[in-house]
Amino acid sequence: MADLAPSLPADTARTGGLARLAVAATVALLFAGGGFLLHAEQQGQVIALLAAFVGVFALAEKVPVGRRIVGLCRAHPGTVNLTAALSILAIAAALREEHYTLLMMATVALFATAAAGLTLQMAFAGVPNFASAAFFAVGAYVAALLGHTGIPHLLVLLIAGLAAAVLGLVLLLPVLRTRGHYAALVTIAFGLLLRAFLEVNDVLGGPQGMKVKSFSLFGLDFSRVTEIGPYDVSFYLPYALASCALFALAFFLVRRLETSFVGVALDAVRSDEVAASVFGLSIARWKATAFLLGNAMIGVAGALYGMMNGFVNPNSANFGDSLIMLSILVLGGLGNLWGAVVAAVVILVIPEKLQAIQEFRLIIFALLVIAILRFRPSGLMPRAVRDFSALVKGGPR
Repeated sequence: MADLAPSLPADTARTGGLARLAVAATVALLFAGGGFLLHAEQQGQVIALLAAFVGVFALAEKVPVGRRIVGLCRAHPGTVNLTAALSILAIAAALREEHYTLLMMATVALFATAAAGLTLQMAFAGVPNFASAAFFAVGAYVAALLGHTGIPHLLVLLIAGLAAAVLGLVLLLPVLRTRGHYAALVTIAFGLLLRAFLEVNDVLGGPQGMKVKSFSLFGLDFSRVTEIGPYDVSFYLPYALASCALFALAFFLVRRLETSFVGVALDAVRSDEVAASVFGLSIARWKATAFLLGNAMIGVAGALYGMMNGFVNPNSANFGDSLIMLSILVLGGLGNLWGAVVAAVVILVIPEKLQAIQEFRLIIFALLVIAILRFRPSGLMPRAVRDFSALVKGGPR
């Protein structure tokens, strides 16, 4: 036994290394499949890849090996995040000349960022927001108004987020004084009113909307980037990288909030307001915090989206786009940000890839959504249950 003891740390390190290697390989393989899906143009390839992803997620919790890999991924979030970042860079480098593919990649990242804001509001605090597209459009309109003023565009993004949060103050009182579907109706009405206001406001371009200046960073105009060193690249490449960086920042912020006392307080408020009040939590303060922070994230994402597309109009605030963002949140799994990325690919990319079969495209998409809700009602990647057993036993968290 004396000879065996010194080998235990080495065995543990070796086992941990193999576990991280398995996690990295799994994540890299999934992202490689996502890259092929973005690149694929033939309908057969798209359907085959889609069927493969459906099979992977369907078997992930049915097969012991799948459950083991899912457990390892949850146990090594750092490895998952690092591998994901490297995989995104590799995909962007491989597809550096493809305009449409990089546009879809940036769109997925920005809608996933907006879903991160909705996660704070709905998944954590339980505050309904059916007007997310309205706050998304607010960010784009702020970018249109300030983009030509000489203000650094990084500061414009921050101002856009602040404007969306400030506008959210208008909704705070009715949202805090109502619950359930009544609060949802309040946000729906706000979105409809904002769109009507934008359509009749000539200062903001009316129904035609406004042009938005392209994003510039330290004097580099993203729309004028055509090459990096010896390589020709699409001007959407810097937008794709910036959008992924913005999602990474939102991911980091939301995860830090979730694992802090803020996340515990928001979970308590969502689960039982009466019990949370008994323990001294201010229901109004925590709901307001989640609502304003979430709207700020949505506004920043909307500003960069407007700069990438070069224009914004009242249709950006329509109720249909709000439903798309909510669908991303629900299908991905309430509270799981990586699930939001997967759901964004399913909802935004798949319909575009199946345009060649227009008559059946929406039918296939609808059947896919119904199948996910039927067989995985908690979403593609459910949020892990918060575990306090280690704290109760006096151990580390």
